[in-house]
Amino acid sequence: MNIGIICEYNPFSYGHLYHLNKIKEDFPNSNIVLVMSGNICERGDISIIDKFKKADIALHYGVDLVIELPIKYIQSADFFAKGAIEILNLFNCEKIVFGSECNDINILTNIAKIQINNKEFDISVKKHMETGLNYPTALSKAIKDNLGYTIDTPNDLLGISYIKEIIKNKYFIKPLCIKRTSDYNSKKIEGKITSSTSIRELLKKRKSVKKYVPKYAYKYLDNPIFIDDYYDYLKYKIISEDNLTKYNDVSLEMENRIKKYIINSNTIEELISNVKSKRYTYNRIKRILTYILFSITKDNFKNLDLNYIRVLGFNKNGRKILNEQKKRISIPIVTNYEKDYLYLDYRINSILSLNKKIINKKEFIEKEYKNKPIIK
Repeated sequence: MNIGIICEYNPFSYGHLYHLNKIKEDFPNSNIVLVMSGNICERGDISIIDKFKKADIALHYGVDLVIELPIKYIQSADFFAKGAIEILNLFNCEKIVFGSECNDINILTNIAKIQINNKEFDISVKKHMETGLNYPTALSKAIKDNLGYTIDTPNDLLGISYIKEIIKNKYFIKPLCIKRTSDYNSKKIEGKITSSTSIRELLKKRKSVKKYVPKYAYKYLDNPIFIDDYYDYLKYKIISEDNLTKYNDVSLEMENRIKKYIINSNTIEELISNVKSKRYTYNRIKRILTYILFSITKDNFKNLDLNYIRVLGFNKNGRKILNEQKKRISIPIVTNYEKDYLYLDYRINSILSLNKKIINKKEFIEKEYKNKPIIK
């Protein structure tokens, strides 16, 4: 049996290790297929280590096959879920196991169903958005209005998006959840199992995270990179550009707000704080700034059809899954650099290489087109 998981490992933590070990404990004879974001993450962050290192860590701790989620799905929860769930379906995953704050799959499934089938629910969401609220907050309030549940945490909302995608496409994937032991967005250290956000905060402050990261993952954290490192490049680009609305998700209103505050904002956090409003969440603004930094336009994301599969790594079980499923997968399975599919990834890596922390820039850029899948 193939079990699917969707993770970003930014960075890999004891919480992620718990997730993998729980799956192995509950389904001892299963294979684990991971769909993972690459060098940009769903909430607009740059991955602090590159995708190949993340794939190596995942394989070391028991994942059998690692597939990269194409960059065009690194958007809000519904887009993210669309690409990830379709990939898991192509690899014949019978179950998906994800972290959840409420840990009640029946509640999450009921919410997913009402979002798909109930026009009154859509009206309720729109009414809340008309008051100036952003979509996630409006969605949470509509859930409360219609079902009486309070669901407002990131993994639950993402889980609902996964379930919606399964139901809409009639995929034969059973969703299951595991109780999250930490708040994803919390910057507070809460014990050995703590959020990736809190680990990144410690790394930014150059403090040790040895207690909070498994040993094999820790060895890769000697030189983490952050989106904050690229603020000067971002600032230059915003100031020098006449038109920001060509970039993905940038409205005229958002362009005006960014232009208004960019000169007097000295850090990316300060800029986000200045630009933020009830209508735009922190994560959405950070994603928008990431699109601008990497010149990702609306046209780049116009076609949301899955048109390739990129393999980052596998073990002997993963190789077997690949060999079995490639007969029924009609789109290309990419193991070498393909310019037609990976031109955005190459551009992103080239811009990431500008970071002063990256000494061997040529090697960093070449990873994108020279690295072959990691084999364990």
